[in-house]
Amino acid sequence: MSSEIKNVLLIGASGNLGPSILSEFLSSPFTITVLSRQESKSTFPPGVKVIKADYSSASTLTPAFKGQDAVISIVGGTALGDQEKFIDAAIAAGVKRFLPSEFGSNTPDDRVRSIVPVFAAKKSAVDYLKGKEKEISWTSLITGPFFDWGIKVGFLGFNLSSKTSTLIDNGNAPFSGTNLSQIGRALIAILSPAHFSSTSNQYVYVSSFTVTQRDILSVIEKVDGEKWTVKNVESKQLIEDGNRRLKEGDFTAITDLIRAAAFGEQGLGDNRPSGLWNEKLGLEREELEETVRSVLGGKLVGGKE
Repeated sequence: MSSEIKNVLLIGASGNLGPSILSEFLSSPFTITVLSRQESKSTFPPGVKVIKADYSSASTLTPAFKGQDAVISIVGGTALGDQEKFIDAAIAAGVKRFLPSEFGSNTPDDRVRSIVPVFAAKKSAVDYLKGKEKEISWTSLITGPFFDWGIKVGFLGFNLSSKTSTLIDNGNAPFSGTNLSQIGRALIAILSPAHFSSTSNQYVYVSSFTVTQRDILSVIEKVDGEKWTVKNVESKQLIEDGNRRLKEGDFTAITDLIRAAAFGEQGLGDNRPSGLWNEKLGLEREELEETVRSVLGGKLVGGKE
C-alpha cells in the first residue's frame, strides 16, 4: 500500500477537540475535507470544504469517502456506534488509513474499561479494524486527557474561578495528558511519509506531560502567586457513586468515572509503560509552566482579573 497521503477527511471536526485538529491540518500539506451530519448546525472556517452526509449506512457514506486517502474519526457519544459504518464506507471507497475516535484514556487496558464501561465502544471499533487489515490499515491515537482544555474547564480538578483544586487520592498518581494542538500535530506526523508505515495497525501513545495533580497545583500556585484551597476525594468513592448514577440514567457520571481511572491511585493514567511515540514522531517538547500560563492568560496572577 502506498504511503503517500494527500487527502484527509475529518469526521466530527467540531466539539472540544475537532477545531484544534482542523486548525493544525489547515497549516499542513494535506488537503482537508470535513464530514458532518446532514442536520448538523456546526460551522467551520471560511474555505474549508464541508460534506453533509446521511450516517445511516455505509452505502450512504461511501460517496463522501471517495478520493480520500485517510479518514480521521473524532466523533463522540452515541456516534461512536457509527464507526463500523464509517470503516465499511472507507473500505468501499478505497481509503488507505482509518483512525478511529480514541484521543483519551488507555482503552486497550481491561482495568480502564472495567471502570469506564462506555469505552467498550472504542475497543470494539479497533477490534473491527483488526479484522479488516487486509483491506485497510488503521492507527489508534491515545493521548490521555486533553491537558490544556482540562485545566481550563476544570476536568483536571482545578476550578480557576474559585481557586479550588480537587485532588483524587491526594493527587499523587502520575498521569499522561496532551495539549489539543499537540494531538493535531501527532496526527499529521502519523500520516506523513516518514511514519505512515511504522504507525500502521497499532496503538500510538503521545503525551505533552506525565505529571501528578499536585505537580500541576504547584505550577498553578506559582503562576497565580496565591495558595489554593485543596479538597481531596477518593477514586473508590467516585467509582461507586458513578456506577450508581449510571444505573439511574445519569450519564454525566461518565466524567467522574474517567477522572477516577485517569487520576486514581492505581496509576492507570500513566501511559509511559505503553511506550510514548513523541520522539519517534518528531514532536517538540512542551513546557508545563508555559502551558499553565497560556491557559490562565495572566488573568489570575495576583488574584486580579
